[in-house]
Amino acid sequence: MLSFQKLRVYQRSIEFLALVLEIISALPKGHAELADQLLRASQSQPRNIAEGAGRRTAVDQARFYTHARGSAMEAAAALDTMRVMKLVSETSYTRGIELLEGIVAMLTKMT
Repeated sequence: MLSFQKLRVYQRSIEFLALVLEIISALPKGHAELADQLLRASQSQPRNIAEGAGRRTAVDQARFYTHARGSAMEAAAALDTMRVMKLVSETSYTRGIELLEGIVAMLTKMT
C-alpha cells in the first residue's frame, strides 16, 4: 500500500467516488452533462490527494490539497443541483454530503 492510500481523506474520497458511481447509474437519461460534472469532480479528489502526498514541499502539497478541496465543494454543488431536480435519493444525498463534509474538513487542516 502506498503512503497516500493510508490517508483517511484519500479513503473517504474513494468511498465518495463509489457512491457517485451508484448515483450516476440510477440517473434517468438526459442528464449526461450533470453526471459528467459530478463524476469529474469526484475523480479529481483522490487524484489530487495522491499527487499532493507525493510532493516534497509543503507548498506543493497544499496546492494539490486545495484543488482536491475545491473539487469536493464542486461535487457538493452538483449533489445540491441533483437534489433540487429530484434526481438523487435523500439517503444518497445525505451520505454524499456527510462524506464531503469530512473530506473538506480534513483537506482544510492539511492546507
